[in-house]
Amino acid sequence: MWSIILDSLTDALLDGAKLLPFLFVAFLILEGTEHHTRRWLETLSKKGRKIGPLWGSALGLIPQCGFSVMSANMYAGGLITLGTLLAVFLSTSDEAIIVMLSDPSSIGKILPLLGCKFLIGVIAGFGTDIARRFKYGHHSVHGHEHHHEPHDLCENCGCDRYPGIVRPALYHTVKLFIFIFVFNLVINIIIGFVGTDRLSEFLLSGTGFQPLLTALIGLIPNCAASVLITELYIAGSITFGSAVAGLCAGAGVGLAVLFKMHTCTGKNIKIVIALYLMSAFSGFIINLF
Repeated sequence: MWSIILDSLTDALLDGAKLLPFLFVAFLILEGTEHHTRRWLETLSKKGRKIGPLWGSALGLIPQCGFSVMSANMYAGGLITLGTLLAVFLSTSDEAIIVMLSDPSSIGKILPLLGCKFLIGVIAGFGTDIARRFKYGHHSVHGHEHHHEPHDLCENCGCDRYPGIVRPALYHTVKLFIFIFVFNLVINIIIGFVGTDRLSEFLLSGTGFQPLLTALIGLIPNCAASVLITELYIAGSITFGSAVAGLCAGAGVGLAVLFKMHTCTGKNIKIVIALYLMSAFSGFIINLF
């Protein structure tokens, strides 16, 4: 038991440390928006909003889940659209590419996987933004008419006692790092006691419904889910479509950050449901062809 807890503690620290630069940059941008460059960033956000899902899908392909964390922060601050957020989440692979690079026999599978995830992110992202603009109006950021511009994440948070933007950004970074560390620690301990063998059995229990199962496992906001799905795919235990479904749903700890930073829980739940359905549907379509 103690070995599981110690391993979980070490992994939680390492995973959190990897995200620190992304957290700091995201909060630095948000603080700069609030204090000095609000008009400039608002203009830049509006200009880049139309192609947000394109660059969001591209950034999400970079290994690790740092950009999904950053996009969750920026969505909560009103700087990117829902379509861009979903594009980043869908294209994020967390540890999958690193695992595949470590196995020479699977390197040839990386480009098809990345290509599918990129296309899924672009199509789903643009589709979401177009649908929401049609429903709520052309200028909506979050999909409703009351958020036309970036809004304040710092209300009553206590960071206003620090001058400038660097110290408040550090303050928010440390607070969120602690949250991510505790969250990852709990998830790691649960996975440690449940065991990846049982999760593997769960994924292999219904071959015809694998995309549904892998997408469900992928929603676990921890790199263990992406590692497990990738290893099963390399071993030939799950199909390519099932692997894509699981890795599209696997936005890493970005989902946890979304619930922490974006206060509208109902909308967050809808985002998770949309992410799951888009991922599972994509997996089914790929398996058909």
